[in-house]
Amino acid sequence: MAARIDFPTQAAIDEAVAVLRAGGLIGLPTETVYGLAGDAANPAAVAAIFAAKGRPNDHPVIVHVAPGADLSRWAARVPDDARRLIDAWWPGPLTLILPRAQGVDDAVTGGQDTVGLRCPSHPVAQAVLAAFGGGVAAPSANRFGRVSPTTAQHVAGEFGDAVPLVLDGGACEVGIESTIVDVSGDAPVLLRPGHIAAADLARTLGRPVLTRAQAEALRATPRVSGALAAHYAPRTPLELVAAEALPARLAAARAAGQAVGAWSRRDPGGAARWLAAPAEPEAYAHQLYAALRALDGHGLDLLLVEAPPDGERWAGVRDRLGRAAVGSGPGTPV
Repeated sequence: MAARIDFPTQAAIDEAVAVLRAGGLIGLPTETVYGLAGDAANPAAVAAIFAAKGRPNDHPVIVHVAPGADLSRWAARVPDDARRLIDAWWPGPLTLILPRAQGVDDAVTGGQDTVGLRCPSHPVAQAVLAAFGGGVAAPSANRFGRVSPTTAQHVAGEFGDAVPLVLDGGACEVGIESTIVDVSGDAPVLLRPGHIAAADLARTLGRPVLTRAQAEALRATPRVSGALAAHYAPRTPLELVAAEALPARLAAARAAGQAVGAWSRRDPGGAARWLAAPAEPEAYAHQLYAALRALDGHGLDLLLVEAPPDGERWAGVRDRLGRAAVGSGPGTPV
């Protein structure tokens, strides 16, 4: 049985809030991806998220809060760098890693002394958060390690009646998960690239943002969502191939008897399924997960994806596709 998908009328939002207050889970649209949402202050609800996703217990979740929320419930302090980023980018696709407040459940933080907070800009998410009045843990609404959902139908197909209600907020505008910045230490660190680029963050802060590698040369960095080597992965094996090499790689796979799906800016010729990839990074990110899910549903032997260009604007999609290629195939975690 599938989950019930409801348009976000006031009655549906009220029902979603009632489910959250009762310790249940809902499918919640955000501007990045759909989240599997539960009350972040309820350990049983957080445990239900982990169980539904098959998520490792030490993998932290992000707490979503309404605009203007009191962050002291979750963060022991909010440094100046965090304030600047909040003023510039919240609500929006930016998660901040902050020192954890007392009383935050270990499951939320992965047992660490930091917590991830985000204020989503999607109007449905904001309406639910405002009515709920608390923080909502909402990792992507998919089985752990698999392709993230960007429509309500993706969520319903992933979980069936294990999630009783999915609010349909349309296709996600951004399409990949939030940028994550650690502001718990002396220097800001970019832990996961996304729609908001490192240069944007540096302009806001008036100083460079360290990469994870730069920071780890000085100190340990927190574990965060979506940073494992294998993630965002289809069940069909996926390879990233340079544009100029794509026709030859596809021909070789066909000669080996493989049915091939391709996502590229130009038709490489001979694919059993081909989807056209956008040339601009924002449009590419918006379509990425839907394209991977569509190709993954055709029973193909191999997916060939044209490697995205270099450059900071493409960092988010390069990150997601690199992890998808590592994790793809039927033997990866679910």
